[in-house]
Amino acid sequence: MEIEQRMNLSETRQFKVIIPGVLNANNTLFGGIALQWMDEVAYITATRFTRQKVVTVSTDKINFKHAVPYGTIIEIIGRVSNIGMVKIDVKVEIFLEYMFAEGRKKVIEGKFTFAVVDDSNKPVRICLS
Repeated sequence: MEIEQRMNLSETRQFKVIIPGVLNANNTLFGGIALQWMDEVAYITATRFTRQKVVTVSTDKINFKHAVPYGTIIEIIGRVSNIGMVKIDVKVEIFLEYMFAEGRKKVIEGKFTFAVVDDSNKPVRICLS
C-alpha cells in the first residue's frame, strides 16, 4: 500500500455532544477534556497508520481559537502529517457545529507526536510493509 493511501485510510473522526459533564465554570468545554479527546483521536490515527504499538511523546502548538459552548456538536479529526523513522506526527482539528443552525468552524487545533515502541517500550522503526 502506498504511503498516501495509508495516510488517507488512517484518518480518524469522532463526534461529541457538549453536555454538562465536560463543562468548565464558563459553561464551555473544559480544555483538559478537549486535550484528552484530541490525544485519543491522535493515538487511534497513529495506530491505524503504523499498526504498531505507539506512545505519545509530545504535543505541540495546541491552539484554542474559540470557546466551545454547551449544547453544540464537535467533530475531532486526526490526520497523519509527518512520518519519521521512529516518530509520527498527527494533526488534530476540532470543528464546532451548532445543533440547530448550519455551518461549522475550526475551534481547536494541535499536533501530537508518537513514537513506535516494542513490548519493552523501547523505540523501534516504523515498519510499513
